[in-house]
Amino acid sequence: MSAPPPIARLRPKKAFGQNFLVNEGAIATIVGSALGSEATRLLEIGPGPGVLTERLLADGRPLWAVDLDPEACELLRLRFAGRDHFHLLEGDAVRISLPEGDPWSVVGNLPYNAATPILARLLTEGIAWERMVLMFQLEVAQKLMGVPGIKAYGPLSVLAQLCARLTRLVKLGPGSFRPAPKVDSAAVLFEPRTDAPTLAERRALLIVLHRSFGHRRKTLANNWQGGLSAESLGSVGLAPMLRAEVIAPAAWLTATRQLMNHHPEVFPSPCP
Repeated sequence: MSAPPPIARLRPKKAFGQNFLVNEGAIATIVGSALGSEATRLLEIGPGPGVLTERLLADGRPLWAVDLDPEACELLRLRFAGRDHFHLLEGDAVRISLPEGDPWSVVGNLPYNAATPILARLLTEGIAWERMVLMFQLEVAQKLMGVPGIKAYGPLSVLAQLCARLTRLVKLGPGSFRPAPKVDSAAVLFEPRTDAPTLAERRALLIVLHRSFGHRRKTLANNWQGGLSAESLGSVGLAPMLRAEVIAPAAWLTATRQLMNHHPEVFPSPCP
């Protein structure tokens, strides 16, 4: 009697936000896109039973896989023990130390309950990447690709679009996963922009954005009350009577740079 497939040997755990990808077409699309990178090493986040891992390892490049689930890590160790280019990091992808070196091609069916903080780390902590192919809930993917004036547009849209060129690769229904989630999902390709803000600018940008979007239906002047005057907002190109949701990413970056130079009191000391 043959052994059950790896995905059947790992029990999905709600606490880890696990929904294992089983759609073969989507698996091929994600792996193909990740391996299309020129990066010399691979980073997989949330490998679970190793469905993507197996195909990524076939390429021959060194692969580091990060997973928080001890049961998944034990299965991965057993499956890939003979692969010298497989390296397992057991821990939380939001904070675990990653090996320094050349840029990564990052790939992952991200756990739904940690997808946003994982992405924020990849965009703001200086982790070098040449390409990222990541799976999100469709609602998060829509936020990433949101444009000014729509409900989905917000701080995550601005940060992601200033750091990368985004392409939605595939949209998937609940039946593409085990167990089936209650929402649709989407895989998004990130390609770094050559004109991306510096790490210090990204951290400052998030402070500005979270203050400005604090109450979406309020004007910038109201959201910044007690922090910056209407005159100061206007001086950096932020019309005080506008709402944050109508201002384009490039304008946010310009304003943040001017605030860093002329209003450092906006930021925690020292200025990010």
